[in-house]
Amino acid sequence: MNIRRLTAVAVGLGMVGALAACGSSDGSQGAGDSKTVTLVSHDSWAASKDVIAAFEKQSGYKVRVLKDGDAGQAVNKAILTKDNPQGDVFFGVDNTLLSRALDNGLFQPYEAKGSERIKAEYRVDQEQHRVTPIDTGDICVNYDKKYFADHKLEPPRSFDDLVKPQYKNLLVTENASASSPGLGFLLGTAAKYGDDGWAGYWRKLKANGVKVVDGWEQAYNEEFSGSAGGKKAKGDRPLVVSYASSPPAEVVFADPKPGTAPTGVAEGTCFRQVEYAGLLSNAKNTKGGKALLDFLVSKRFQQDMPLNMFVYPVTEGAQVPPEFVKYGPQAKDPETMDPAKIADHRDQWVKSWTSLVLK
Repeated sequence: MNIRRLTAVAVGLGMVGALAACGSSDGSQGAGDSKTVTLVSHDSWAASKDVIAAFEKQSGYKVRVLKDGDAGQAVNKAILTKDNPQGDVFFGVDNTLLSRALDNGLFQPYEAKGSERIKAEYRVDQEQHRVTPIDTGDICVNYDKKYFADHKLEPPRSFDDLVKPQYKNLLVTENASASSPGLGFLLGTAAKYGDDGWAGYWRKLKANGVKVVDGWEQAYNEEFSGSAGGKKAKGDRPLVVSYASSPPAEVVFADPKPGTAPTGVAEGTCFRQVEYAGLLSNAKNTKGGKALLDFLVSKRFQQDMPLNMFVYPVTEGAQVPPEFVKYGPQAKDPETMDPAKIADHRDQWVKSWTSLVLK
């Protein structure tokens, strides 16, 4: 299953210091070609061929995509190579790591044409316009519907529910120091219970048998009993930290397609992520980069994203596919956190979480 963005994230720049010497992952050239615009992103980037072709025809630029590892790795490498960037536009820094990119001068200012259509709740950095919101998604606990029906047990609905005795030894989550959804889940608990309460909550969660694995692939496709991969792997955990868009993905990629999604979302456990793109400092093709950023907020691209990257558009008027409406609606009241607060506390929270949960 090719679900969006469910990749590991490196928390410290020191973890990827050796990456500064690395070149293009595909060995191709052309980042400085005025006819080519290069997009640097994480491995989960995806877009329909006809949509990219439409941009190329409209703009006259050929798009070159450089996929550069998981989200955190790609951000850190872009920072380390900012004086001689590998491309013109970077896509894929989210609100959990945004401050790191901005503080390190990764982007130059540019206000994309059409950005006035971006919904107000997703806008940041409005004075300098160094980044443009592109998509959003919710990190949430998913549950295996069949397991709970077979056991005549109501699935959990909230963070509070997860520490109740009836859900002991049922949840698997990802390492917050090495995984994007794992970090998002930690931030969700910090947003819910505050600076003084999140650690106590995790003590209860640990006592209730939460299992921690390295990343989303292992958690969702090996440990989780409700996913197609988990069923094959005989996973025995009916609760997993994943995304609100995971249930529609289970339907879209199934053959034959089920009448209903086999998994559900505990809406009271969601944390909202927003993903941004920006014009790289020292980009060689700034004109092409600006044109590409304009395109990323266009209605055509925004409506193409959901079934390619399993995220939601951020612009007014962009429609989502029926599968999202039916199987993966956005959480009505997700936990959120100001990127500035994430910047102030992220590293210490992760350090404390590691000592508390993994030791």
